[in-house]
Amino acid sequence: MDPRSVLITGGSRGIGAAVAHAFAAQGDRVAVTYRSRPPAEGALPGEVLALPCDVTVPEQVADALKQAEEAHGPVQVLVANAGIAHDVLLLRMTEEDFTGVLDTNLTGAFRVVKAVSPKMLRARSGRIVLISSAVALRGEAGQANYAASKAGLIGMARSLAREFAPRAVTVNVVAPGLTETDMSAALTEEQRAALIAGIPLGRMGRPDEVAAAVRFLASAEASYITGAIVPVDGAAGTGH
Repeated sequence: MDPRSVLITGGSRGIGAAVAHAFAAQGDRVAVTYRSRPPAEGALPGEVLALPCDVTVPEQVADALKQAEEAHGPVQVLVANAGIAHDVLLLRMTEEDFTGVLDTNLTGAFRVVKAVSPKMLRARSGRIVLISSAVALRGEAGQANYAASKAGLIGMARSLAREFAPRAVTVNVVAPGLTETDMSAALTEEQRAALIAGIPLGRMGRPDEVAAAVRFLASAEASYITGAIVPVDGAAGTGH
């Protein structure tokens, strides 16, 4: 395919950075957003445009989109990856703990999709991939807020898949399991071992493995796939 304009939210490190590498490697024009910590030197290919953007602030979403379009043209591929976690048991969870995670992970994705979709629909072409989580399907103690936000992405994607299908814009979900990122690096050895014990493949996933699934869903070969949930979790969520 010809080089496309790709926007990835939360793309400064981890899965988002791996997705940026995957698209840049095939010649696409890539922009990523970050909230507070700019990408470390060498974390992204040199040609990738890094834009500050807090997806909970509509004005920042609009500004980042404007800059991405000025540099690369209308967004043709959107990967909504920006997300946070604030794990706490429900009895100790405040309303701010709950709504704060939903505002970033779910409402933030809504804001970005709504911002880019009009031009995709007019062009009758576009790929939208939302990054959910295996936790959305099977749940996890202490993650009621995170699981709810990630499950909401699935319902939103399936609804938008039906809305956008007449204009040939696909909307899909990738649901990673435990992956080698900053979040998993913060776990203790005991916590990591316990989680890996529940993964049939017996290891954590790599960000590039998640990125490969995202890149496929944005490819020409995936033009007849929409409303799908693609788990990249080593079978941890099997049965869900």
